[in-house]
Amino acid sequence: MRRDLQRRRMMVLILLFIAAFLMYRLSLPSHQNSFMMLSPNSGLLAEDSHFLLNGIPYRILGGSMHYFRVPMPYWRDRMKKMKACGINTLTTYVPWNLHEPRKGKFDFSKDLDISEFLAIASEMGLWVILRPGPYICAEWDLGGLPSWLLRDKDMKLRTTYRGFTEATEAYLDELIPRIAKYQYSNGGPIIAVQVENEYGSYAKDANYMEFIKNALVEKGIVELLLTSDNKDGLSSGSLENVLATVNFQKIEPVLFSYLNSIQSNKPVMVMEFWTGWFDYWGGKHHIFDVDEMISTVSEVLNRGASINLYMFHGGTNFGFMNGALHFHEYRPDITSYDYDAPLTEAGDYTSKYFKLRELFGDYNAEKPLPPVPSLTLKTSYGAVELKRCLPLWEVLHLVGEPFKSAEPVNMENLPVNDGNGQSYGYTLYETIIYGGGQFHSKGNVRDRAQVFASSQSFGTVDYKKENLHIPEIPAYRKLAILVENCGRVNYGPMIDKQHKGLVGDVYLRNKPLRNFKTYSLEMNSTFISSINEVHWSDLSDCKTGPTFYQGALNVVGSPTDTFLRMKGWKKGVVFVNSKNLGRYWDIGPQETLFIPGPWLWPGVNEITLFEEYEAGQTLFTVDTPILGKMQYVE
Repeated sequence: MRRDLQRRRMMVLILLFIAAFLMYRLSLPSHQNSFMMLSPNSGLLAEDSHFLLNGIPYRILGGSMHYFRVPMPYWRDRMKKMKACGINTLTTYVPWNLHEPRKGKFDFSKDLDISEFLAIASEMGLWVILRPGPYICAEWDLGGLPSWLLRDKDMKLRTTYRGFTEATEAYLDELIPRIAKYQYSNGGPIIAVQVENEYGSYAKDANYMEFIKNALVEKGIVELLLTSDNKDGLSSGSLENVLATVNFQKIEPVLFSYLNSIQSNKPVMVMEFWTGWFDYWGGKHHIFDVDEMISTVSEVLNRGASINLYMFHGGTNFGFMNGALHFHEYRPDITSYDYDAPLTEAGDYTSKYFKLRELFGDYNAEKPLPPVPSLTLKTSYGAVELKRCLPLWEVLHLVGEPFKSAEPVNMENLPVNDGNGQSYGYTLYETIIYGGGQFHSKGNVRDRAQVFASSQSFGTVDYKKENLHIPEIPAYRKLAILVENCGRVNYGPMIDKQHKGLVGDVYLRNKPLRNFKTYSLEMNSTFISSINEVHWSDLSDCKTGPTFYQGALNVVGSPTDTFLRMKGWKKGVVFVNSKNLGRYWDIGPQETLFIPGPWLWPGVNEITLFEEYEAGQTLFTVDTPILGKMQYVE
């Protein structure tokens, strides 16, 4: 009798324990709850013509958003808007060059906290397809690869060259443990991982993709692997036992049958359906017709395929991180990455958003869709009160002693940043000349350079204009060449040739110049803060030439988003409370710079501009972006 009573008590305790445990599991985010009912092998499967997730048919309705292009305080807001549109899967790249800015020195903090990003995705009920590269394209400087790789004169990017594979392995050794715990098999949101990116369009090493795949698996990736290519790259970019996916904007009748010929009886996935397009300086703002977009998305879904919208929310190329293209000519991308996406650069809704929401509502298993979240506020704070100026020549001592060399040394090979070279910004080369004559770059200026003699500007050289005249004076003078890195190529065969600064000899009177003093002007937040310790001049004392200008923006109450109108200013960079907002250039198309509310403080905010040529008369904020004259994508 006593033993029976003990058994009953034990059973009651066990049942109470189980009940408590189940209540605990139910309190966790939905992805973690569901995992308790799954077997370790029940993640995303692609074993026949439809995806299965937990053994149930699953259609990916994806949207791309890059955490590194969106301030961290807005991650949750953007994901809520994705969910309300019917998106069930988020895709993001991972930028190596931000996470390892110096070899062996890693940064996963603040806006680069990918663990927090994945945790929020899980909280929002979004699955994740992770695209860790190492190369990501993304209209991002060097396609996401760190510039210190270029210090190796024999470097062959995106190949099995030893210098590249060793650096890649060291990076993945740091990255993969941070993301592995967020895989589906561990109760997290990651259901698939992409192997490299669009390699079929590069395809310089037949062994490279297998190396990347093996590295991911050996370091802990267990979820479904896939590749991503446009039609022309599919055959060269695909791998055995890895799902091939396709990228396009306008569907071709033979496209899906061609994909099926490469891998039969597999789910069809459009990894990148381009909802718009990116812009470059001197071009127009690209627009993709909303009805044409909806028509193509509908056709993809009617064919039973899965789709990911690239981009769903583009964000911003803050700082100096924009990429470039260089085929027939060099074209650097603008600061805005609005992309004409369903959510604007600042996270506002478009007609594309609401038409997609109507369409996805019929396909998303969650019915009804969540309500559409409120917009973030936008405010016009009026004028920036410009107060003072400071010529570039008066701050050179803040970057330390210049590097002396007989011949010019490119930006990446300068002995700065603990042997990692200079990655971004400007580089100033000085030498002594006698007299004047014809200055010629011989194509060795990357990407633009303003040329000065005794601090007087005599013009700019770039890819199109390689020479200028310096007036003859029978005396010795200081020649200064201020070179801007306008952004490294992110796509195409030129990616191996992305050294910046002076990459070879420049000439005066057909003789190569020698004996340089070189100043590294990365203009990072530490440098921008340090210029406040220097004596500034009144605005009336600064006329033209490379100059810092500083003013105050007064914010009453809690800060909200705004846009800085750059009308009247020529070319340069803006810093808000020492954070690099990005570049402006009067050749357009972009005329405003997005200032996120979280970057502002209640009260007085410090606005610093580095203007290369001539300051505008005024500077003011507006509550609506101006992205320039439009051009429809054909």
